[in-house]
Amino acid sequence: MTISEPQKRISERALTVWKISACLHSLVVWLIAGGLITLTVLFDWPYWIIGAALMVAALYSYLFIFLLPTLRWKRWRYEVREQEIELLYGVFIIKKTLIPMIRVQHVDTQQGPLLRKYRLSTVTVSTAATVHEIPALDMEEAEYLRTSISRLARVADEDV
Repeated sequence: MTISEPQKRISERALTVWKISACLHSLVVWLIAGGLITLTVLFDWPYWIIGAALMVAALYSYLFIFLLPTLRWKRWRYEVREQEIELLYGVFIIKKTLIPMIRVQHVDTQQGPLLRKYRLSTVTVSTAATVHEIPALDMEEAEYLRTSISRLARVADEDV
């Protein structure tokens, strides 16, 4: 029996949330660049530092606000089956994770302020070894997944 690639995608609104989060992180990089520029002018350091600081900040912003969220969203897939949960994610290094239902200990949903504003939730699946996340799902889909995984995990426990 061959298992096909997972087909379900996370919400497209995840792009907006990830881009806003990246903007906040980029703000820190721009503040550091501004500090370097100020120090360069005040202490008469070489002017190439100004150009380097601006280039690094601009490159960081482009990568983390525009490029990586899109690549990340295009790659993220998940599938919940009767016997396992399959996750496929990553940008440069692609990870494919298979979580047997029998290993699932509990399932949670969580939201931060940005996710709540865009009506999204993250589903976390805990096993004895680690915690796996399915990020930025519609709230209804996340709630449905939480209950169905919980139900399937309970059935798997009773089969043992």
